[in-house]
Amino acid sequence: MNDIRRLACLRIVLVAVGLIALFALYPLMLFWPSGWAWEAGHEGLSDYAMMIVGIYATLGVFLLIASRDPMKHLSLIWFTVWSSVVHGAIMAVQSFGGAGRHLGHLTGDVPALFIVAAVLAIFTPRGGKARALSSDSRDARPE
Repeated sequence: MNDIRRLACLRIVLVAVGLIALFALYPLMLFWPSGWAWEAGHEGLSDYAMMIVGIYATLGVFLLIASRDPMKHLSLIWFTVWSSVVHGAIMAVQSFGGAGRHLGHLTGDVPALFIVAAVLAIFTPRGGKARALSSDSRDARPE
């Protein structure tokens, strides 16, 4: 896959992940709580869940912004990759606690985080390739 196609795919992935983070997380917690919501509060979702929704909605907005020029936002993209891996790994371990009542997360949010991390990592340029594409991107902009 050439660099132009790879960046086009990255832009699509950033838009898709951004929109999902912005609009789909809350409904998933409501309609599939065994796979997406960890602790229910007295009215359905806990305060914790709403904090997670707020954090991911904010990330979604910034991923949408990053989709316009991914090379300018590599640190955000790699933060999303690695924070998704860490978050998914912690939740995978925690899924086995609580007398098995969290095992549904192994088919919900846990694999979703690993998929997001993998797809972003596959399409995001690294090392010298990232530096070359970043300088090409800067050179192509009008002053």
